[in-house]
Amino acid sequence: MKKVVIIGAGPAGLTAAYELLKKSNEYEVTVLEESEVVGGISRTVRYNGNRMDIGGHRFFSKDTQVMDWWKDLMPLQGALSYDDKVLGRPGKTIPGGPDPEKEDRVMLLRNRVSRIYYRKKFFDYPISMKPQTFINMGFVQTVKAGCSYLYSCVHKLPEDNLENFYINRFGRVLYSMFFEKYTEKLWGRHPREISADWGAQRVKGLSILAIIKDMFSKMVPSKKNRKVETSLIEEFMYPKYGPGQLWETAASEVEKMGGKIIYNAKVTKVECENQKIVSVSCENGEKYDGDYFISSMPLKDLVESMDNVPTEVLKVAEGLPYRDFVTVGILTEKLNLKNLTKIKTMNNLVPDCWIYVQDAGVKLGRIQIFNNWSPYMVAEPDKKVWIGLEYFCKENDEFWNMSEEACRKFAVDELIRMGVLNSEKQVLDSHREKVKKAYPAYFDTYDQIDDVIAFTNEIDNLFCVGRNGQHRYNNMDHSMATSFEAVQNILQGVTDKTNIWSVNTEQEYHEEKQD
Repeated sequence: MKKVVIIGAGPAGLTAAYELLKKSNEYEVTVLEESEVVGGISRTVRYNGNRMDIGGHRFFSKDTQVMDWWKDLMPLQGALSYDDKVLGRPGKTIPGGPDPEKEDRVMLLRNRVSRIYYRKKFFDYPISMKPQTFINMGFVQTVKAGCSYLYSCVHKLPEDNLENFYINRFGRVLYSMFFEKYTEKLWGRHPREISADWGAQRVKGLSILAIIKDMFSKMVPSKKNRKVETSLIEEFMYPKYGPGQLWETAASEVEKMGGKIIYNAKVTKVECENQKIVSVSCENGEKYDGDYFISSMPLKDLVESMDNVPTEVLKVAEGLPYRDFVTVGILTEKLNLKNLTKIKTMNNLVPDCWIYVQDAGVKLGRIQIFNNWSPYMVAEPDKKVWIGLEYFCKENDEFWNMSEEACRKFAVDELIRMGVLNSEKQVLDSHREKVKKAYPAYFDTYDQIDDVIAFTNEIDNLFCVGRNGQHRYNNMDHSMATSFEAVQNILQGVTDKTNIWSVNTEQEYHEEKQD
C-alpha cells in the first residue's frame, strides 16, 4: 500500500483523509495533528456546559459536492429544535432526516441574521435598501452616500489596494462608515495597505448593484433557480452542537476506515530528495515517511521547515503575514439590546448570529451570539445568553499577552461603553480562547507569493490545501474543495497542481468571513 501523510486535522486535512479512504483501499493514511483536538479553527470548544464556535461557521456552499458531503456525514433534519419548541414555531420539514430526539448527529436549518452595530444603531449586513437603513443614517448622510455611490459608478479607481476595491463597489461614504475601520481592526493595517486580492477572495460578488438585484428578484413570485450572492442567503445549515461536531464525526469515520490520526504531532522538519518529500519529522521526535504528502500547515512554516530552499523563496515565505485571534466567551442573563425586528426569539433576544462592531472607539471586532447559532450550544438557552467577543491581534502583542482576567475586564468594559451591558455584575462566567495564524494576510511579502507557490509545485508528491496550506483566506467549503482536487490528482497520478490552486478563483462566489 502507498503511504499518504496528511499534515493537519482541520477541514482540509480530514476531508482529504476521508476522501482517500472512501475512494480507494490502496492507501495507508496517517494524519498528523499538532494539537489535541481536530477541526482547526472549525473546532468547538466546551466550557462549563456551554460551547464556543471559534470564528463562526455557516454551512452553506454553492459547491454541491461540499453540500452533499456535509449532509452525508450529518443529515439535515426537519424536526423541532429547542428554540422552535419554546417559541411554538412549526419548524422546517426536511424529508428523510432523522428524528433529533433519537439522534444527535444532525444539522439544523438556521436563519441568517448579521448586522452592523454603528453608533448604537443596527444596520443590516450586507447593507440593505430597507427604510430603517435610511432612517438610521439620516437624510443628509443618505444623500451623501447616494451621491458618493453614483460618483463611484462613473469614476472607477485603480484596484491596486483594498480601499479602492471597496470604494468602487459602495462609494467612499459607505466605505468609510461600514468597511474602513472594521477592516483596519481585522488586519491591523489600513485598507489602502492591503492587496485588492483579499477583496477578490472574499467580497468580489457583493456590491450595491448586487444588493438591488437581489431585492428585486425577491419580488418575483418564484424563487426557483434564483441566483444569489452567498452573503445574501437567508438560511444556512449548522451542526446541532457546533462545527466541531461535524469534524469530530469525520475523524471518527476516518479511523473506522483504517486511517490513523496522531495528536500532539507538530511537524518541524520536512526532508526532500530529488524534488520529492521522503519524510517529515515531528516535535515529539517521531518521523513519518510516505509516498504522498498533503499539507494544510501554514505555507510559511512548511517552507521554513525544508532544507536547501532558494534564498529568495525562503525570504518571501518568512515574510508571509498572519493575524491572530482571541475570543472571549461571556455568560449573562440578558443583553441591553432590544429585539426590534419581526423575528421571534427566545427571551426576545436580538436575532443576530454575528454583530459587526464598526465603531473605532473599541477594539472589539464582532460579537457572536451562540444561542442563535444553535440553542444546543448553551446549557440554559431559555435563561442565559452566551456570547463570544472576537478580537484580532498579533501573537505576543499587548492584547495577546494579557492575563485572562485582564482580558475579561477589558472586554466587559468595552461592552459597557457600547451599551451592551450595564455593569460587570451582569457577567456570570467567562472563558478565553487564543488562536494562532487564524487569518492569512494580504500584505508584506504576499505580493511575491507566486514564487513560493512555484517552488512547492515543483515538489511532485506535495499537495498544499486549505486556508493556511495555501495562504488564502478561504472559507471552509473552499478548503474542502482544494482537498477534493488533491485527492483526485493522487488517485489519477497527476502531479500538476493547477486545479488545486484554481479553487475559489471564479468571479461569482462570495461569502463574508466564516470560518
